[in-house]
Amino acid sequence: MGGAFRNLALAVALMAAPPVRAQVVDFESLAGWQQDGQAAALAAFLDTCDLLDAADWRPLCQLARDVPRDDASARAFFELFFRPVIVGTPPALFTGYFEPELTGSAVRTPRYAWPIYRRPPELADGTVYHSRASIEGGALGGRGLEIAWLDDPVEVFFLHIQGSGRIRMTDGSVIRVGYAGRNGHAYRSIGQELVRRGYFLPHQVSAGAIAAWVRSNPDLGAELLNHNPSYIFFRKIANLPADKGPIGAMGRSITPLRSLAVDPAYTPLGAPVWIEKEGRVPMNRLMVAQDTGGAIKGAQRADIFYGFGDAAGDAAGDVKDGGRMVLLLPIDRAFAMLEGL
Repeated sequence: MGGAFRNLALAVALMAAPPVRAQVVDFESLAGWQQDGQAAALAAFLDTCDLLDAADWRPLCQLARDVPRDDASARAFFELFFRPVIVGTPPALFTGYFEPELTGSAVRTPRYAWPIYRRPPELADGTVYHSRASIEGGALGGRGLEIAWLDDPVEVFFLHIQGSGRIRMTDGSVIRVGYAGRNGHAYRSIGQELVRRGYFLPHQVSAGAIAAWVRSNPDLGAELLNHNPSYIFFRKIANLPADKGPIGAMGRSITPLRSLAVDPAYTPLGAPVWIEKEGRVPMNRLMVAQDTGGAIKGAQRADIFYGFGDAAGDAAGDVKDGGRMVLLLPIDRAFAMLEGL
């Protein structure tokens, strides 16, 4: 989508968002700032900064291209031209996502019986369409909208959660699929529903635990998955090299452990974001807001992109941690935000 449209959409989101607290802090207050590899963050920032067409971003993107690719120079660039801003009230909630690698077929077979669909041509943005249960019941059958047929309904469900994936087809080829639209129904958490029904305690819920429960209880599991009426449609992504991440909300590949999915009503897409994630595997790192997600809502809410494949999935599935998010904003924008509150 074009830059003007992105800015208009963000402006509408910002007007709709409730006011939140904002506080400018010093770089010295960022735990681990001196130890991070900011050169990698700068590279991720450069992947999308040409899409930031506001007057205060454009000159920073020009300057960023000339910064030497070492951590000290990158760190000095961010310290000179940005100010850290805490938007909202910590603690943050961090989760993780990844690009799954699945197996599929171009035609339906007894094994490969669960489809992923292209976006129906009549589906307009913002409209409410068939629910997940209706689509799983065959509402789109016979229309030739299937991109591929997969061998596990649980993997299909989690592909919808991740929003992109790699599918190794039975002929040996690999196709990449990415987000093409949604059915307009609000996302409902399956994990929260399992807790509500008494099957899990909150601290026991993870992607792996949900998958295992659904597979062990196929009839109840199918009904449980349909508790989330939201449904994602996909598109094939051609000419995307295997070493590149999936396409994020800004239309560019995202970077493992440097890209975040955020709520753009509070965090501008393309902005650097310092995260201080707690939990079993703490993470203090400069990231870039380059993606969004249906369940990512709020000023202190982010989804960390871990990469692709099983190892990334295992790491991402365990993340449900507190901490804080700190936006890095151009100096004038940072202080103007305070004046507007």
